[in-house]
Parts: sequence; structure tokens; C-alpha cells
Amino acid sequence: MRRVKVPYVSRFSQGAAMSDRIPVKDISPVQVHRPDKSKHNDQYTPRNRIYVRAVKGALENFRRFFGLVFLSIFAILPWLQFEGSQAILLDIGAQRFQIFGLTLWPQDLTLLAWIFIVAAFALFFVTTFAGRVWCGFMCPQTTWTFIYIWFEEKIEGSRNKRIKLDERKMDTDKFIRKTLKHIAWVSVALLTSLTFVGYFTPIDALFVDFFTFSSSFWATVCVLFFAVCTYGNAAYMREIMCTHICPYARFQSAMFDKDTFTVAYDAQRGEQRGPRSRKATREQNAAKGLGDCVDCNLCVQVCPTGIDIRNGLQYECINCGACVDACNGVMDKMNYPKGLISFTSETQLAGGQTKIFRPKLMGYAVVLVLMSALLVFELLSRVPLEVDVIRDRNALYRETNDGLIENVYTLKILNKSQHTQHFDIEVNGLEGHRYIGEKSVTVMGGEVYNLPISIAIDPYQLEDPVTAFSFTIRAQEDEDAVIEQTSKFLYR
Repeated sequence: MRRVKVPYVSRFSQGAAMSDRIPVKDISPVQVHRPDKSKHNDQYTPRNRIYVRAVKGALENFRRFFGLVFLSIFAILPWLQFEGSQAILLDIGAQRFQIFGLTLWPQDLTLLAWIFIVAAFALFFVTTFAGRVWCGFMCPQTTWTFIYIWFEEKIEGSRNKRIKLDERKMDTDKFIRKTLKHIAWVSVALLTSLTFVGYFTPIDALFVDFFTFSSSFWATVCVLFFAVCTYGNAAYMREIMCTHICPYARFQSAMFDKDTFTVAYDAQRGEQRGPRSRKATREQNAAKGLGDCVDCNLCVQVCPTGIDIRNGLQYECINCGACVDACNGVMDKMNYPKGLISFTSETQLAGGQTKIFRPKLMGYAVVLVLMSALLVFELLSRVPLEVDVIRDRNALYRETNDGLIENVYTLKILNKSQHTQHFDIEVNGLEGHRYIGEKSVTVMGGEVYNLPISIAIDPYQLEDPVTAFSFTIRAQEDEDAVIEQTSKFLYR
């Protein structure tokens, strides 16, 4: 008889066959902020134009004051003079940085590394404590963006007027306003670029030569390049630079914790949001199920990145505090307490107490202090002198007519200061040697002096084929500028 195999059917399979649906647990939907599809038809467009509304408040005044201070420092520093020369001159062509009497050379890259390390840990500390306040108050991208927005508002009008102006067909009024705006933008970009390039070349000559069309090729290229970058970033890129290009927005979350102060919306107090009459009291609105948020959307309109802070913490938020000032203004008009949107922590929003002195923050603080101390020590212990000893490689040694053994050396003496220095050369560790060459040399500030010398000695005074000794180079004007460089005397 022929056997027929019957497939095995488990109880689970029997049960599943009885029903086409898989049991699912119903949960509350998660609120996700999604762009308005009616305004974002093109999926390849990162965003449509954001029209930032002007705002007044304590944080806005503080941000403007802070920005003005940094702008003043940026604009004034390259014009300062120190001992007859530009105080800050980062001369890449000459491979030296002059900073108020301190001259840094490629040999001083360790100092530059220390500076970057201190800056990095300072940024980590500030971010852990107060979120992205660097982005909102100190970042050049934000500062220049708000400068461009200020010109835009003064020439084209308020937010609603700018929207209507862009929707209107080109006419004389629109053409004039647009032209004046772009002239102001280009002027700011050009002045910014000239000032920035002035850190790398003498700024007084740069301004004169550029506007008289007599500047060098590379100076002109650099000025135009940075002007285009400034104009493009502040006029058009704006929040795209912060949300799509700058890497800081991406890794900032690694430094956040529950006690980090960030701009946040108090949902427990604000929900349910909705319009209401000014005459109605908070108790009457609460009886209707309304929170303190009137849903005016001013917090969205003043945001330079165009986000809704009421949707929670987002990486696009730069902690500029514009939404805080806007919301506080509305709360004042409604006679509500301020702070519906504020600089607060996740712990405080949950009803707890923010921990200021926590291990993570204190760790950053300790490392920052330690690195700063090491940087100061490196600066104070820095010797403005560099010496290299190069032996003659053509011959290991040679015998003179007097029967002495002679080795030839070249001393490369780098005067790292900005002043002319006189240096004395001494030889230690070779008893009975004869020094042939100059024992005192004069080196200009920032110059390298090549000094060929030779040392001869009686071979009977040499116990080994290789004898170690040292050169001591000492500055006459600065007793701390002393360097001892070891070398070797060869025989046989």
C-alpha cells in the first residue's frame, strides 16, 4: 500500500488558522512633530523660508548685549597695536603667530593643542550645565543671522509685512526694499570678511589696498571668499547650517542629562492649550479643561529654527531663549505667572530638585581646571628660544695639521621673541677642547641664525669613540632664555 505523508499541524497553527488577525495591544499614540505638508511639498527641500518675528524681553536684551560685546572684540582686536606692530597677527606665510608680544611657531603646536583641549572641555562643561547656550548666545552663525534679520526687519518691515512683500509681484517699492536689504547684507559680509582676513595680514594696509584695487591676488581671493560665505550663511543658510551641517547639534545629546538646563515647555501647566477670553480667570479656564497655553504660536514665530518647543526637546533648538521672552510677554498680558516656557531641567519639570553639583558636571569642571592650569604652566615655562644642532654628515671627523681631532657642527638658533637678542654659546663636557667659531651672535626677532662652528680636541683626551657633550645657548637680555642641547663628538 502507498503511504501518504500528512503535514503536522500544531495547536498554535490550528489557532492561527482560525483567525487572520494577530492580537495587538492598543497603546496611546505618541505625539510626533511633523512639518506641514501644505508648506513642504518638495521632499528634497529642507525647509521653506522661515520668517522670524521680532521679540522683546530680558533674554533678548542679554543676547544682544552679549553679541555686541563679542562683535566689538572681533572688530577691535586686529586694529590694536603692540610695541609698534599689530598686536594680533596670524602670519601663515611666515609661519608665525604674534599675540601681544607672544610669538608662536610651528614648534609650539603643543600650545595650540592645549588651547583646543581647554576650549573643548569648557564647551562640554557649559553644555552639560546649560545646554546649547553657546549656539544661542555666542556662536558667530547665530550672531550674524540675527544681524541680517535686524536689517531685514528695518528695511522690509515686521514678519507679516515681509510675508506679504514676498507674496507680492515685483514693483518699485519691492525692488527698492530688496535692493537696500541686499546692499546692507553685502556690506556687512564684506566688512566681516575684511576684518577676519585682517587677523592674517596687516589690516590697515589690507583695507587701503582692497578699496584701491591694489591688494594682492590671494588677499583679494580670501576676502571675496569669506564675504560670499558670510552672505550665504547668514542670508540664506541660516538654520540649515545649525540643523544639517554643524556637527555640534548632533552629538550634544551625549552631554545632556536630566539636570541640564534647557529651554523647555511645562506641559502639565500649559495643556490643554487653546484660546480664551482675557476676562476669564485661570480657575474658570481650568474648569473648562484649559491650561495656561493660549495657543498663540508666538513661540514658533520667534524661533530662528522654526520649531515648536511645545513638542519637547529637539536637536534643532539652539537655546536662544526667544520663545521664553515671547511666552512671558503673553503671560503678562493674560495676568498669568511667567515661566510656562523657561530655562529648566527635566528633573524640575517632573517636580524634583535640580542637582547642580553632580558627578558628571564636577568631572568636567575638574578636568577643565586641570587643563587650564597645565596651559598656563606651559605658557609660563615657555622659552622664547629654539636651538638645533646639526653635525656635518660629509665626514665623521678630520685630523688637523696640529694633530687634533675636529668635528664640524651647525647651530640653528631661532629667536622666538619679537625683539633682537644677543646669544652666548658655551661648550660643556669636553675637557681641553678648542672652540672654532663665533661665541656671541645677534639674532633679529623672529629670525633663524645658522652658525657653523667646529670643535677640536687632543685624541689622547678622548677615552671613547663617542663622547657626549652639550651646547649651552644663553640670551644676554633674558636670563630665563637658556637652552642646553646635547650632541656627540666622534673619533675612530
